[in-house]
Amino acid sequence: MLMKKLIFYVVLIVYCVSIIPFQALALTASEVQKQIDDTNSQIDALNKEISALSNQITATGEQKNTLNNTIKELTLTRNKLLKEKDQTQKSINITNLVIQEIRDNISTKEESIQKSEASLEGMLYSLYQTEKYSLMEKVLSQKNLSDFSKEYNNTLTINEDIKNYINELLGQKKQLSDTQNQKLDEQAKLNELKTTLTAKETAVLNTKKEKDALLAETKNKEASYQKMLAEQLKRKEAFDKVIQDYEAQLKFILNPKLLPKEGSGVLSWPLSSVLITSPFGPRSGGFHYGADFRAQVGTPVFAMAGGVVEGTGDTDVACKGASFGKWVFIKYNNGLSSTFGHLSVISAKKGQTVKAGDIVALSGNTGYSEAQHLHVAVYASTGVKVDTVPSKSCNGKIFTQPIAALSAYLNPLLYLPKTTANMFK
Repeated sequence: MLMKKLIFYVVLIVYCVSIIPFQALALTASEVQKQIDDTNSQIDALNKEISALSNQITATGEQKNTLNNTIKELTLTRNKLLKEKDQTQKSINITNLVIQEIRDNISTKEESIQKSEASLEGMLYSLYQTEKYSLMEKVLSQKNLSDFSKEYNNTLTINEDIKNYINELLGQKKQLSDTQNQKLDEQAKLNELKTTLTAKETAVLNTKKEKDALLAETKNKEASYQKMLAEQLKRKEAFDKVIQDYEAQLKFILNPKLLPKEGSGVLSWPLSSVLITSPFGPRSGGFHYGADFRAQVGTPVFAMAGGVVEGTGDTDVACKGASFGKWVFIKYNNGLSSTFGHLSVISAKKGQTVKAGDIVALSGNTGYSEAQHLHVAVYASTGVKVDTVPSKSCNGKIFTQPIAALSAYLNPLLYLPKTTANMFK
């Protein structure tokens, strides 16, 4: 009879341990889910607002390039970024709620395991006490052999049930821990996204302040603004002539064997959304030694392959509006190099090792740039380096930027992924 009571109490303890915590947790889980659902509804509303702002930005960008339109586009872009930041913060809040819920579940499982183990220890101790008696004494203490056999089998069964229950709890705890780690990774990525969005907002705000100052300087007169653009174009043309004369004198024989095969797609796109506004080749009576991509101020710019950042700089420091503005120069491991120009923020550092898809900068409207966009130049690595050249367009100022022999310039589209017709403006 003592053994039967022991088995009954152990079963009762296991039942209580397994049921009560989950009943206590149900209401909390329901409340958490309601918070998650409410936040998801807010995110859906933000998505609609972000989509509407994107459409307005596209429409504004297609209008005549005036200073007022540029400022309007920047204002819309900043508003869109603020919505995206709000959206990201709400996603972070949801992830935090889920992580807390998982942690609570893990804590509950651990408590259940501890209580079950304590119950098992108590039962094993009682069983140990019974082991003080010899097998013959145990048999004689029972009314018949059948009762002894039944009690002994019941003891073995409950032992096995408790062990299985603990193993099940351990398995559930591991699953919860794995889920928690996954959510923590998501949380880290969301925090990284929030940091990027903050940098974007700063880039847009700084550009807008610059344009606002220019608007005040021209007293909102379009004729004055267009005159300033014309003067800027003259500086650009003078600078281009100096650079091209200098680069034409550089001795370089292109060795195709050192280059990747054309059409091999060894480079990845520098932007997440691709629209080519000006390809490599003849343009406006001259030659465009690169490819231009539409990119709003603050758009992340990615390294196109694995390599090393050979240099960064800002030509506006020497002569505003005559060249790349803020630039990043990367030498890749495949025989190619690239320059990203007209950037707003540079995050890469000289000597930094990068891989395809790493963010190295945010696009902008610095240097000679009539509209916000990204300029990408690609070269044979053996024919390009960061160098300094004098400028006749800005009172003998010295420029530091990537300089290449003309024969070292390559068409970026020959090494990027295949294009489609809708990728060209």
